[in-house]
Amino acid sequence: MLERIFCALTTAMLVLSFGVGGVFASPLEDGQAAFSRGDYQTALRILGPLAKRGDAGAQLDLGMIYHQGVGVARDLKQAMKWFRLAATQGNTVAQLILGVAYLQGDGVPQDFKESTKWFRSAAARGNPVAQFNLGSMNAEGKGVPQDFNEAMKWYRMAAAQGFAAAQYNLGVMFEQGNGVAQDFNEAMKWYRLAAEQGFANAQVNLGLLYARGNGVSQDLQEAVRWYRLAAERGFADAQFKLGVMYHQGHGVAQDFNEAIKWYRLAAAQGESHAQVALGGMYAKGEGVTQDNLRGNMWFSIAAAHGDAGAGKDRDTLATTMTAAQIAEAQAMADKCQASHYQQCD
Repeated sequence: MLERIFCALTTAMLVLSFGVGGVFASPLEDGQAAFSRGDYQTALRILGPLAKRGDAGAQLDLGMIYHQGVGVARDLKQAMKWFRLAATQGNTVAQLILGVAYLQGDGVPQDFKESTKWFRSAAARGNPVAQFNLGSMNAEGKGVPQDFNEAMKWYRMAAAQGFAAAQYNLGVMFEQGNGVAQDFNEAMKWYRLAAEQGFANAQVNLGLLYARGNGVSQDLQEAVRWYRLAAERGFADAQFKLGVMYHQGHGVAQDFNEAIKWYRLAAAQGESHAQVALGGMYAKGEGVTQDNLRGNMWFSIAAAHGDAGAGKDRDTLATTMTAAQIAEAQAMADKCQASHYQQCD
């Protein structure tokens, strides 16, 4: 699955630089330094006149102040006014922010074409996030006709600047053959670049290529290594896959306790496959005392998340249980979910 468009304005601030001014700091840096130390009134006093005189950096910062509502009442209309003034001067961060705003309908009417226009302006000036977002607009057909070739073009530009999400998406497109001939070697190349930056989706997909032997000789130990890196970062899909490796003894010595550990972590994030796996281990007594109640509980939770197979497993297990036990298991499932997986044992 392709990584989606970066939408959060608070991270498009990815590059917002409320820095700290030095001995010979400019007025703009003084205003940013005041903001950084929480002196919002001083920041406004310095940045306001600079923005009105046409300083694009100050206009961007003032837009952020109004957008976040720090030191002033939150005012999206004012925020968009200052972002637009900075954007029309070629400030790529402001252009990126406007693209996100139009994409989400945040402070302006939702308009995919307008969003694409601003992403394109920033992308043409080399902003890697805008390049990635423009690639995703083309891949998803938002504001433009769906065009995987155009998506590849912009992903490549962002990837060449080291933008991990773009490297990951290139890997997906080569793996799936979207816009290019399917090429597992190229997929592996791009996944590896993103994975080495700690991009969890890429680490999982790289692990899958090793597990399946696609584009590389099958190497289950290497698959485990990449799954573990993503799992330790809290990535639920990786935690589930690592649990499977321990459960089945693939690439590691079979270890039901380790399998349960990783399944639990993934299940607590709502990963239904891990919930089914836990249900099965309780039903069979693998690594735990055999417990039909907990087996039924986990199957019920997974079924509630739309896993049709889990519903069948629950019903099959229920044939070995009394009506009172089934009711107790359902109550346990309700309690587990209501506690956000804090009270499941």
